Amino acid sequence: MFEFSEPQIRLGIFIGLFLILAVMEFLAPRRELEHVKAKRWFTNWMIVIIDSFVLRLIFTGAAVGVAIWAETNSYGLFNVIQVPEVISIIICFIALDFAIWFSHLASHKVPLLWAVHRMHHSDVDIDVSTAIRFHPIEIVLSMVWKMIIIVLLGAPAISVLIFEIVLNGAAMFNHSNIKLPLGLDRVLRLLIVTPDMHRVHHSIIHNETDSNYGFNLALWDRLFGTYIDQPQAGHKGMKIGLSEWQDDRPTKLIWTLKVPFIKQK
Repeated sequence: MFEFSEPQIRLGIFIGLFLILAVMEFLAPRRELEHVKAKRWFTNWMIVIIDSFVLRLIFTGAAVGVAIWAETNSYGLFNVIQVPEVISIIICFIALDFAIWFSHLASHKVPLLWAVHRMHHSDVDIDVSTAIRFHPIEIVLSMVWKMIIIVLLGAPAISVLIFEIVLNGAAMFNHSNIKLPLGLDRVLRLLIVTPDMHRVHHSIIHNETDSNYGFNLALWDRLFGTYIDQPQAGHKGMKIGLSEWQDDRPTKLIWTLKVPFIKQK
């Protein structure tokens, strides 16, 4: 029953959060968007639909299903040692968050991974829809990586469900074009990644793109020296995307899906 209801739970929360953040962006935008929103949103939504189809086609049970499988077969650390469930949930959540941070770092450092990941960075504006703009190849690789970590940890299924919900929600939040009070942003980014913090990562300036890799917890970038506080040009003046693709090509679905196979200067 738990495995069956997981997709419905995640989908309901995902749609609800997306709509809330979209309304907040409309009411209080941080910066003006430079390209036609309808074209970008159509492309980004078509990408997430394709991603979802590919995931369900390849991985029947996805991350939660793997956690249930590992528990049934007593695979992984927390299926071997006995600790209070709340402790295993907290440890697994933090470990999975670090694993995602590390895989994001690797996607910028390893050329083959960057060829795929740059589709996400090719978006010429950044808003809540950018959070769902990942190439199907990257989504599959990310799921395989998460499954490996889940099996090694023996992560409880409930911890994986919580993590997946938080990860999706945090990604939509920190990609959103929401104008937060600066004082609130300074406080929040001590713990979690805020929109202003993650926006720096989408700058066309290389050393800014090479920073702020976190999606949820903000401590990893500070801990490993990849944190940049503010963009050089300011949030309203900074350019978003990749320098060689500052036109309307990234708003087109077919072109966007071909990005991993396009040579980059």
